[in-house]
Amino acid sequence: MTDPTTIAPSQTHSSANGPLLKQAMAARAKVIEATIDQLLPPTSGGDARLIDAMRYATLGGGKRLRGYLAMATASLFDVPDCQSARVAASVEMLHAYSLVHDDLPAMDDDDLRRGQPSTHRKFDEATAILAGDALQTKAFEILAEAETHESTTVRIALITAFAQASGAAGMVGGQMIDMEGEGRALPLEEVRHLHALKTGCLIRYSAEAGAILGQAQPELQQRLRSYGANIGAAFQIADDVLDATATAEELGKTAGKDEASGKSTYVALLGIDGARAEAERMAKSAIEDLAPFGEQADRLRDLAYYVIERRN
Repeated sequence: MTDPTTIAPSQTHSSANGPLLKQAMAARAKVIEATIDQLLPPTSGGDARLIDAMRYATLGGGKRLRGYLAMATASLFDVPDCQSARVAASVEMLHAYSLVHDDLPAMDDDDLRRGQPSTHRKFDEATAILAGDALQTKAFEILAEAETHESTTVRIALITAFAQASGAAGMVGGQMIDMEGEGRALPLEEVRHLHALKTGCLIRYSAEAGAILGQAQPELQQRLRSYGANIGAAFQIADDVLDATATAEELGKTAGKDEASGKSTYVALLGIDGARAEAERMAKSAIEDLAPFGEQADRLRDLAYYVIERRN
């Protein structure tokens, strides 16, 4: 990578560059989809139904935002796509597991995901639980394999950061706080904290993973970690706005669930206009984090606005 201290920050990060970002995301999504398909091949054995459910939950849908982040940040450090695509597939599998479990009757009880029946509706609850369990462990298996990176130090760093982002101190812990907060009016700082864990940690990891793969200098790794955290916050705020304003057809999942469940959201606390302003503030902070990377990070700058302007 070019010396980051000699690059002036690019100013071409407006939504006018949306088509370039969409092209980049679509190209990465095809690579990620093919990698997941290869890593989760169908089978005719006794585990066929389990594998079918895992493939159903992961293939053929979704924005691949987390996977895109992993590949795009890795490209800043000239990491081969064959390595970053494996990390992207890994994080998408773990994200899919979280959605499968989140949709279960004992959790958010949602019958619709990505415009089609949730995994437990397509199959059954027991199969959905096991598919989620298997996707989670498969995600870590992929990171542990030498094909992801020849250095055991890098693979251990990826696994450690992944575990921290997805466990009790991250995504799962945030889900627990979210469930316990139903029907209670949480203050803004608590809402920020729960979403930083539930949604933000995995998005933050996805951005940081590219720097870990690229064995980046600590200060650059921290820049991307902060960028990911800010993107994660902006993404969640936009989700709250969409839940309150979009239709089920636009979302590909049930709309209005947060209000119906009595959840404390950014919209409930700040109003729609206030939430949108907060999302834009986080997007601008994310763009500032990318200053050392110059024009190489233009699509990541575009992404900061994409997450708050999207309609699903």
